[in-house]
Amino acid sequence: MAEQDQVAPATVANDLTFKDLGAALAAGLRDFRAHPAFGLFFAAIYVGAGLFLYFALFTRGEVVWLVPAAAGFPLLAPFAAVGLYEVSRRREAGLPMSWRAILGALRGRGDEQIISMGVIVFVAFGFWLMLAHAIFAIFLAESGIGSESLELFRTEAGIMMMLVGGVVGALMALAFFSITVFSLPMLVDRNVDFLTAIIVSLAAMRSNKFVLLTWAVLIAVSLFAAIIPAFLGLLVVLPVFGHATWHLYRRTVR
Repeated sequence: MAEQDQVAPATVANDLTFKDLGAALAAGLRDFRAHPAFGLFFAAIYVGAGLFLYFALFTRGEVVWLVPAAAGFPLLAPFAAVGLYEVSRRREAGLPMSWRAILGALRGRGDEQIISMGVIVFVAFGFWLMLAHAIFAIFLAESGIGSESLELFRTEAGIMMMLVGGVVGALMALAFFSITVFSLPMLVDRNVDFLTAIIVSLAAMRSNKFVLLTWAVLIAVSLFAAIIPAFLGLLVVLPVFGHATWHLYRRTVR
């Protein structure tokens, strides 16, 4: 029998293992293969946004800012996966699939809770970009190199900037992962407010630190690797991890 911790209005398992991560990924792949159109649709929006950001910065001659933008881009992934959670939920429950039902999940249950979480997601992304700009500006001034050149990353100031930015970004990403990993699937699954969902997500993180930290690193590395080939790898990686997160949520939150 799985061990659990009580967190009103749910219980969270405190015995997740690496086997559960593998099972979630396998289930996520099955969901994607069963209904690829939905996964490709949501991933294509994400890819399109990434390409737009890339060309906007490249056109303005600010290629240096591509690094913080790419580093913060995974922060938006949980919200982009809301429709994927609904696909997995409906497949699990044996409910019919339709674009109206799947897209309707983005509105939540009519109580604007998912929209509120979406605001938090985009505010966090904006805050990261402002913070990254401040860090870059400090080290850019020290290096004397303009933002149009990638030569900055070969300088001592550039290396220090990457180290400082990496530590700050990692701490922000961890905090953000902790509050969203299970809160968004829970808002799709249940009629709860977003603060309750965040509390449950934090409780799950606290009860399964090492396994969920591994999950966070796996997602971050996979998303970053998928970005490199013109963002196209996200067409597969994002749907699979989106569906997989739903199954990990179902294993963890009862």
